[in-house]
Amino acid sequence: MTRQKPPMSEPQYFILAALQDGPLHGYGIIKAAEQATGGRLRLAVGTLYGALERLERAGLVAAGHEEIVDGRARRYYRLTEEGGAALGREALRMQQAAAVVIGRADGITVAWA
Repeated sequence: MTRQKPPMSEPQYFILAALQDGPLHGYGIIKAAEQATGGRLRLAVGTLYGALERLERAGLVAAGHEEIVDGRARRYYRLTEEGGAALGREALRMQQAAAVVIGRADGITVAWA
């Protein structure tokens, strides 16, 4: 029996999703994730950079160029090919999991928090 990787955390998923359209710096990732979730997911700076570090070690994102803005370094991150594939697999896994519940929701109103 092979051991599967655990599912991605929600912050990791939306960080990778934010990078689909191209490289972003930390604040850009935070705003893109917030916008994608209608404000439901608000990434704290510590959460973001800890997740980026883990995603980079896993080869799912890569740090790109840096620029200095208002005297502070701004590092841009990009989605790697492996990261795009992992994001696609996770989206499919969630879609299949949701189909199980939605398929059984006869007469049940699903409320989103």
